[in-house]
Amino acid sequence: MPDNAKTIQIEVLRFRPEQEDEPVWETFTIPYTDDMSVLQGLQYIKDEVDGSLSFRWSCRMAICGSCGMMVNGIPSLSCKTFLRELAPGPVRIEALGHFPIERDLVVSVDGFVKKLEGIHPYLIPKEPRALSEGEYLQTPEELEKIEQYTSCINCMLCYAACPQFGLNPDFTGPGVLALLHRYNADSRDGGRGLRMEVLNAEEGVWSCTAVGYCSEVCPKHVDPANAVNQNKVNSAMDYLLNLVSPRGEKS
Repeated sequence: MPDNAKTIQIEVLRFRPEQEDEPVWETFTIPYTDDMSVLQGLQYIKDEVDGSLSFRWSCRMAICGSCGMMVNGIPSLSCKTFLRELAPGPVRIEALGHFPIERDLVVSVDGFVKKLEGIHPYLIPKEPRALSEGEYLQTPEELEKIEQYTSCINCMLCYAACPQFGLNPDFTGPGVLALLHRYNADSRDGGRGLRMEVLNAEEGVWSCTAVGYCSEVCPKHVDPANAVNQNKVNSAMDYLLNLVSPRGEKS
């Protein structure tokens, strides 16, 4: 660390299930420079002060989405949040909100992954096609409709920002609903019918109360709130069409 490094207090909400029944705050004073992120501050603590501190990280470039946590109460990617912006501190760091804590800043993602798998997050061809027939083509206009929603990195910050998910963990949630819209709106996809079951379910799109904070915290500007609104329109249309021509009836 350079001689001109400043210091800042980092308050971390610790939870070590083998020794604590409830999370407890622990304060660390560390040196920092203007180019240090919150993630680097945590790495300094782990490397130089307390090797037992647990947190997730991988790319350090706001691509993998694994270092999400609450920084001063705001769902943030710790690799993209800089200590200089939070000086003079203290900086309060907690595990991502609304998720069960496994240890320190590590949360359980099992529920989120189950929701993600439930929407078939991949392209389902409308009809079988031989490899010799070439790729599935898409116009620039068709790509433009979905491109924004392809940027999701599954960081789950939107879930930590969503009050409805905080009240009801069964709610499908903004991130998964945004990805559902990404595939349903793709001109090459034929899996809409499978995903509409999730969309129209009790814990689907109509559980959203339109707060919109999910879009504010999204580090990739996916705007899940907008995707949810479009999903509500699609769900309503699906309901009305089913009244006119119920599923299973022959035309």
